[in-house]
Amino acid sequence: MQSTISTVVELNVGGQLYTTTVSTLRKFPGSKLAEMFSSSAKVCLDAEGRFFIDRPGTYFSPILDYLRTGHMPTENIPEVYREAQFYELQPLVKLLEDTPQIFGEQVARKQFLLRVPSYMENLEVLLRLARAEAVGMRTSRVVVCAVRTEEEAAQCRDALRNLEAKKMPVVQFGPWSVGPDIEDLLYCVEKDIKAQGYQVHRQKHFLEKATWTKLQGCFHMFTFTWW
Repeated sequence: MQSTISTVVELNVGGQLYTTTVSTLRKFPGSKLAEMFSSSAKVCLDAEGRFFIDRPGTYFSPILDYLRTGHMPTENIPEVYREAQFYELQPLVKLLEDTPQIFGEQVARKQFLLRVPSYMENLEVLLRLARAEAVGMRTSRVVVCAVRTEEEAAQCRDALRNLEAKKMPVVQFGPWSVGPDIEDLLYCVEKDIKAQGYQVHRQKHFLEKATWTKLQGCFHMFTFTWW
């Protein structure tokens, strides 16, 4: 980018047009956004000669408003947070991390899930099993066994073997050391499945043996609807 760049610039961000000043875009030195408009940066122009940024244009508007006025965004917080991270606007990132939406997701929920061994791997196994069971079917079902302690895991082994002997798809989550209870884990599993676009609902899965009654809280059926 030439050092003689005009003070006023026109931007094309993902197809949406904006007009602002270089000083506004460089408000936070060291950010990726400021670097994009430094004298040494390589620029990408659209057919009309406007600076082009290949990012979602909708969420650039609240970011630009923040750069101009210092007003923190109040809508589409997760999406704006993602864009603020991309542009490396650390002051805005820190402000957004204090909002309930981002604090709850990034600090509370994700920190809990880090305590659950192989959470993401087990989630992927669950989805693979659901898809495998869906061939020619409107719905498919996978049993989730959630155990919070080693003791619960030991108590559930016979029931798990029984389900596997019946060729019923089942995935175990846990045990984990400290933190929320089984219902919280199941909420996270359901939330993360739905976030990927799946239609799913869960309910308790009732075990057939009376001796397993005390284990009912550990077993839940996740039902996927495909069409």
